[in-house]
Order: sequence, then structure tokens, then C-alpha cells
Amino acid sequence: MYINKSNISKVISRIKEKLEIDYEKFTALIALKSMDPFKLLVATILSQNTSDKNSIRAYKNLEKSIGISPHKLAYIDEDKIAEAIRVGGLYKQKAKALKEISVYLIKNFGGDLTRIISLPPAEAREKLLSLPKVGFKTADVLLLFVKNYPFFPVDTHITRISKRLGLVDQKASYEDIRKRWQSLISPNDYMKVHLMLIEFGRKICKAKNPKCDECPIQQYCIYNKSLADKSQFNS
Repeated sequence: MYINKSNISKVISRIKEKLEIDYEKFTALIALKSMDPFKLLVATILSQNTSDKNSIRAYKNLEKSIGISPHKLAYIDEDKIAEAIRVGGLYKQKAKALKEISVYLIKNFGGDLTRIISLPPAEAREKLLSLPKVGFKTADVLLLFVKNYPFFPVDTHITRISKRLGLVDQKASYEDIRKRWQSLISPNDYMKVHLMLIEFGRKICKAKNPKCDECPIQQYCIYNKSLADKSQFNS
């Protein structure tokens, strides 16, 4: 069955009924409690290519040992940042990114990220994407979570789910996937659906060995259908 705007609410409801989402396990939401956009930016970078468990530990270590602000990270040795976030993985690359961003923000915006995200949505996104090491997902997380601007962030889980469901083709770009979801759901639901799909990707629609037998939306999934067809062909 093809997913469109008329039945997407049913798809989302079925996923929601299947999952128990612990929002305290999302690094971004822990950082968001401070309502400091720079802390959310740091948390988003630390969450890249690692589990939330490890990125949360890295975030808390950084906050405790150094502090999380552009001025604190810009003027401290990069190796000390790396040591503080070591548990989060890719710590050398992430430390370099955090220091570069901090220096850039101080030099160009007085260390105040709020000056960027308070711009109109499209302009704010463009400015964020000009920051060192900030890509589409990081920019969209900041704009959606802090300002509730209408951008739907896409991570690896959402990319995989979108392609398996046939919402986009296999070569779809980040922007293709973002715009597709934005065409299907209300902006009021962007954050909720974003987090729900990430959890769905972690627990059921995994990259390896997806739990298709437990999937509440397998009837909509072209990936599941291809597996069934393959099994029938080989039987």
C-alpha cells in the first residue's frame, strides 16, 4: 500500500502504538532543557556516529570539566576538549569541530548563536550552514527544536526508513527526504515524528537484521515486500 498524505497519520499512529519512547535518552533534548542554542549545537555534534548513551556522557563530561559556551571552548586547548568527550567516539574530529565553531562564532557573531537563529527561517538556515562543520541535519535540529521553524531534520535512521517505505527513491538526497516529510505532515508534528522515527529505526527498522515481523507498518513497506517476493521466488 502506498503512503500518501491521506494515510500518513495511520502510519504514524501505528508506530507510536508500538513504541515506548524515553525522551530522556535523546542527547538533544537533554541539552534543550537549558534553552541555550549553543549547547544544543554541541549536543548535536557529539551525537553524530555514536549512541545517545555515549554522547550524553560526553556532553555531561564536557559541561562538568570545561563548560559549554563559545568562549570556554574557543580559548582552551583542543586536546582538553577531546579528552572530555573521548567517551563519545570520534573525539578528535569532534573536538576540532567544536573549537572551530566556537572561534568562528566569537569572530563573526560575538559568540552569540542566538543572533543567527533569530533571523527569518531561510536566512537563519543559510547562516547556520555557513558555520564550520555544520550540515543540514545540525542546522535543522537547531531551528526546529529551539525556534520551532518548519524544517524536518533527517538522520541516517529516517533516511533508511524513508527509502524502505518507498517515500523517496534510493538515490534521494537529504533535501529530497526532508521536503517529502514536510509535504506529508503538519509542522506542529515535525519534532514528535522526527524523534519517533529515530526510535523506530533503532528498535525495529534497523540497518542490519530489521525486525520486519514486529513492524506495525509492514503492509506499507516496499522493502518488506521485496523480501517476501524474493522468498517466494526462491521457494
